[in-house]
Amino acid sequence: MQLVKSPIGTKEAHRATVRGLGLRKLNSVSELQDTPAVRGMINKISYLVKVL
Repeated sequence: MQLVKSPIGTKEAHRATVRGLGLRKLNSVSELQDTPAVRGMINKISYLVKVL
């Protein structure tokens, strides 16, 4: 997945989720295994990321 929108101004829990998915800077890309936990994290911050 790719971080396409800045987490600045979002809830602290959403920023922690972004970090937990291994995304740091804008447009950074992280490759993770497809598990229910990862899917839940992506759904939580779907407005910030794009699944590639």
